Amino acid sequence: MGERAQVVLVTGWPGFIGRRLVRRLADRLDRSRDRLVIFTRPRHVTAARAELAALGVAGDVVEGDVAKMHLGLSGVEYRRLQRHVTAAWHLAAVYDLGADADTLRAVNLEGTRHVLELAQSAERLTRLHHFSTAYVSGDRQGVILEEELEQRQGFHDAYERSKFEAERLVRRAMPELPATIYRPSIVVGDSQTGEVDRFDGPYYLAILLVASPLAVPLPLPGDGVAPLNVVPVDFVVEAALSIGSHPAAIGKTVHLVDPAPLSARKVYELIAARAGKTLPSVTLPHRAVEALLGLPVLERLVRPHRNAIRLVNHLAIYNCRNQLELLAGTGLACPPITSYLDRLIDFVKGYYAAPPRPPALDELDDPLDRPAR
Repeated sequence: MGERAQVVLVTGWPGFIGRRLVRRLADRLDRSRDRLVIFTRPRHVTAARAELAALGVAGDVVEGDVAKMHLGLSGVEYRRLQRHVTAAWHLAAVYDLGADADTLRAVNLEGTRHVLELAQSAERLTRLHHFSTAYVSGDRQGVILEEELEQRQGFHDAYERSKFEAERLVRRAMPELPATIYRPSIVVGDSQTGEVDRFDGPYYLAILLVASPLAVPLPLPGDGVAPLNVVPVDFVVEAALSIGSHPAAIGKTVHLVDPAPLSARKVYELIAARAGKTLPSVTLPHRAVEALLGLPVLERLVRPHRNAIRLVNHLAIYNCRNQLELLAGTGLACPPITSYLDRLIDFVKGYYAAPPRPPALDELDDPLDRPAR
């Protein structure tokens, strides 16, 4: 390898963000000298190799498991990464709010610890890019700053806690390690095509309830005055790549959020109107709505969303000064939800209309994988 060659490692393929990130990295690399290394689980190795070939970029597929020491790699494989990796994008995580605490801790926390150990020993590393989440803020309300992390907050679930503890590891390593932390809010489909790989969270709950064959006019949980902060996946990837190339982003935490989100009620009303339906004016306590969603006719449809309903009424405002400063002059900005809402709804409608019917929501494979049990 030439002295100036970049060797970029990506974990979390073939996750929704990870797939797109790999494709965009391939566009940015010098194909005459740079290499892309996809770290993935064993069952995805063949597909990952096909992806590299289709992209026409030099690279390697590394089979391992972030939850294991040395990432489950042989000594030879691990030392090769230590010698050559110049940048690491760490996206591998379990995002399923219903996953058990042990799985979440193994992948999200210990997986980050193992990636950090590799980064700290990598001889040529210029940047570690760590994907966290805006919801490390837990149960905090009010304005949440990018610089803040440990504020004595509680957590709604084991997912939030595992991501908080993982980010804390990265922050503690930052004085000696060039790293940037990205905190996306609720990542939704592509703003141009509407494409998304799975429907979960309070935003897609709203779309499913008005676009699915079950025309059940559920009331909004609570009053819905809290901002519902969503970001399209294409903005998340482009913003992270732009920010990641900025020297001033080293040591920074960046909220990848909508600077001007609409309230949850307004978003739900827009979705209902687009579907020719009316959102009931009555509101119910969110616990009552959770109980309603437990009815047999609805439970299977919305099972992935029940733990996320609380976000509809969680009054947190994510300040994004770092995002705005680091993207200034690039032409990149989070598009308003009103500019791409129709595409998202059309994609969901197509999901239900397309024959043969896709797998049920609870049958969808988690693209970011859980470790084998």
